[in-house]
Amino acid sequence: MQILAVIPARSGSKGVKDKNIRPLAGKPLIAYSIGAALNSGVIAKTIVSTDSEVYSEVARKYGAEVPFLRPAYLAEDTSASIDVIIHALKFYESQNIKFDAVMILQPTSPLRSKDSITKAVKQFAESGADALVSVVAVPHEYNPHWIFEPDENHLLKISTGEKEIIKRRQELPKAFIRDGSIYITKTEIVLNQKSLYGQKLTYIENDPQFKVNIDTEDDWKDAESKAEHLLHYS
Repeated sequence: MQILAVIPARSGSKGVKDKNIRPLAGKPLIAYSIGAALNSGVIAKTIVSTDSEVYSEVARKYGAEVPFLRPAYLAEDTSASIDVIIHALKFYESQNIKFDAVMILQPTSPLRSKDSITKAVKQFAESGADALVSVVAVPHEYNPHWIFEPDENHLLKISTGEKEIIKRRQELPKAFIRDGSIYITKTEIVLNQKSLYGQKLTYIENDPQFKVNIDTEDDWKDAESKAEHLLHYS
């Protein structure tokens, strides 16, 4: 399976200035995602999609390809991820280079276990699904079967639509949230449906200790603490 790994890294972030190239535990943030892709052994091509020459230099230093600079209209706060991915696939299509699937590795979720990408690709290939996302389990107190929504009469109803609440946590079905570290989608789904999820979505479950999503300085501190711990632990 030929997979294109795309690491989206626009400049001009507001919450954390230049976060994508800011050093995290000694390495620029994008270096973690680049290294994860290159070291996995299952990615055909690893690229960084950026609008910045400075970011391009950093990306190339750590082994990624930067075959183009992203146009300004795809580097705004409101730019959609799907459009960034379509742009990358169309670039290679114009050169008659095609991929079976595209993997998105968000630099803002930099911490991944050593085998998470290989596990994700294996699960995706064997499942026959349109797409895959990496997830972590939701703590039982936040399980949707225990979450209530208000109705128009200011009364509470179970968010899942059930009439009776599940009384024991041991009876709760598993529930997950996306951890943001890995997305894989068939190329045809991205281009034909303009979707990263399609109709059939599979998953891999990751260890919560790797979960970070950097949007603020507090997130950065959390990521730095976890990165230093994991580097020391490994």
